[in-house]
Amino acid sequence: MPQQSWYWAAAGYAGMWMAMMVPMMLPSLVPMLARYRRSVRGADGFHLHRLTALVGAGYFVVWAVLGAAAYAAGAGVMAVEMRWGMVAQWRPIATGVALLVAGGVQLTSWKARQLALCRDGSGCDCAPAPNALGAWQHGLRLGVQCSLCCGSLMLALLAIGTMELVAMAAVTLAISAERLAPASLRVARVVGVAIVVVGVLAIARP
Repeated sequence: MPQQSWYWAAAGYAGMWMAMMVPMMLPSLVPMLARYRRSVRGADGFHLHRLTALVGAGYFVVWAVLGAAAYAAGAGVMAVEMRWGMVAQWRPIATGVALLVAGGVQLTSWKARQLALCRDGSGCDCAPAPNALGAWQHGLRLGVQCSLCCGSLMLALLAIGTMELVAMAAVTLAISAERLAPASLRVARVVGVAIVVVGVLAIARP
């Protein structure tokens, strides 16, 4: 924004990003937190609540770091467009290509493996230590695992625009369905095909 320092611009974006990520990820995070609480031994009552809060904090720290990276990338793109105006003409094609990549990843076996890890907790619920450090590290592991699984969907959202409420609602629904629906892999592939179609339309649009 005109006459706005980079600090306040970054802070505003970070606040908007986290206001979007918290409700978007809560439906899939809650089952992970429930598994964590069942796996912790030697902690109960208020102590267990504190540990659970630390897990959630570590989880969202990962998403905050990714938001900072997204802000830096977006600022770089805007700087390029402001310096070379003709670059903006290629934005629809770049958006379409990003959507094609995101949709293609949804159809890969790599996506299927990441989704299986998120759903059953493999590699994440490895008897975390019942202390603050163990809870924090567990939250970071969950955040990294979830970001790998959601990476293609977040790429699609960033390509379309994080301020598009319809796109944000669609991605939220897709993330929740992938983790909670019985036929999760089928959901992921249907979503991938839908993203590819949107990408093709974005490229073909005059």
